[in-house]
Amino acid sequence: MGEQELVELLKSGDEAAFKYMVTSWQDMVYNTALGLVQNEMDAEDVAQDVFVKAWESIEGFKGESKLSTWLYRITVTKSLDFLRSKKRKKRFAYVQSLFGLNDELVVDPPDFVHPGVVSEKKQMSVALFKALNTLPEQQKAAFVLSRIEGLNHKEVSDVMGTTVPAVESLLQRAKLNLRKKLESSYRKDE
Repeated sequence: MGEQELVELLKSGDEAAFKYMVTSWQDMVYNTALGLVQNEMDAEDVAQDVFVKAWESIEGFKGESKLSTWLYRITVTKSLDFLRSKKRKKRFAYVQSLFGLNDELVVDPPDFVHPGVVSEKKQMSVALFKALNTLPEQQKAAFVLSRIEGLNHKEVSDVMGTTVPAVESLLQRAKLNLRKKLESSYRKDE
């Protein structure tokens, strides 16, 4: 089925077309979300939200980009929204704990290992994903789309709604920040 035909069917409310879209792009959406939120259950929730949002807003899809680019964009937005909301909940739990309420403080999640990482690289992967979590949102998104999802700079710029030079700058800064974080964490381990 061609993309134009799929979009038309989606806009007409065709459920089979929706199932086809989910089947075609669920791995891409899930993997992108996983790279950003670093928790498998959270990534599944985000992926569901992405497809619900896509279904609800397909009318607004003008075909100026590929459908996959549009889905990547929704995935990055939903993932970053999820992380912001998680941070707010964590801060709120901390503030509550300061006032002596019996609510448990939200603990830091366990070390994250992406399921696609081979076992001998797991330790390095944990360090990378920890460092990735400290990056500013735009750097993190650019890094995940480029280095984990394998998109080229033009595709990343389409997803993020920015220019190729801006993406290159984000990636440069992300690499620099990651290198600093990783070097300092290795120095601590020695």
